[in-house]
Amino acid sequence: MSGKTFGHHQYKDSAMIRFALRATATLAMTLSLAACGGGGLFGGGDRSGPQALQREDPGETTIWDVFGNRSNANTAVAVNKYLWNASLDVLNFLPIQSVDPFTGVIVTGYGTPPGGGRSYRATIQVTDPALDARSLKLSLQGAGGAAIAPGTVRAVEDAILTRARQLRVADGRL
Repeated sequence: MSGKTFGHHQYKDSAMIRFALRATATLAMTLSLAACGGGGLFGGGDRSGPQALQREDPGETTIWDVFGNRSNANTAVAVNKYLWNASLDVLNFLPIQSVDPFTGVIVTGYGTPPGGGRSYRATIQVTDPALDARSLKLSLQGAGGAAIAPGTVRAVEDAILTRARQLRVADGRL
């Protein structure tokens, strides 16, 4: 029996050659297929300049998209800074429990407004970069889970929106 001995196994030279040929052929086919991607990994294509970084069809995907990291930890969520600051200004009598500028959420503890007799807590969410009433979500809760009159919630929302507009005018970006 011709062949080489490795440990207690004996391999034929032809089996090793077939294995090497199959591995080489598989690698060559994989690289050929990857090269068909139109310039991504291996260059290719005749595009040049700024268009070279753009896809012809934004909805087009490639196999390499599976391995890409689409979420960027340094990307900030767009929150309107005037609504954010106005919410903190208007509700400054409430102790802050948590603030998350990335999601636009401010959660306060219970506090009594100046000149008021009831204590409240608030949850504010700024959902959009636009200085607009639809960008502001406000929830008020009374002590012990007491319901708050819709007029009170509306008055606080109006106070926040008014203060946000004042901050924008003071910033001089009209």
